[in-house]
Amino acid sequence: MGLSLLESWTPIQPLLVGDAGQSVAVSEALRQRGILISAIRPPTVPVGTARLRITFSAAHSEQQVDRLLDALESVLTRPLPKGFRTR
Repeated sequence: MGLSLLESWTPIQPLLVGDAGQSVAVSEALRQRGILISAIRPPTVPVGTARLRITFSAAHSEQQVDRLLDALESVLTRPLPKGFRTR
């Protein structure tokens, strides 16, 4: 899938998106699919390093992880909606 996961040895897996607006759009698109993944953007992280904060737990099933991966693949291959505003 070519996902840009940042190094992490914890259940929190940061997925680098880069653009703050794109990270918000991806977070919202996932929320609309029933998946809660927060967008982390400046000033919390440096400009150009916006990311999604994916948190896994032992309670997640393999099917749930597969559903997340399918949703990410679908959402990340789409352009921002026309007229989308980041603020």
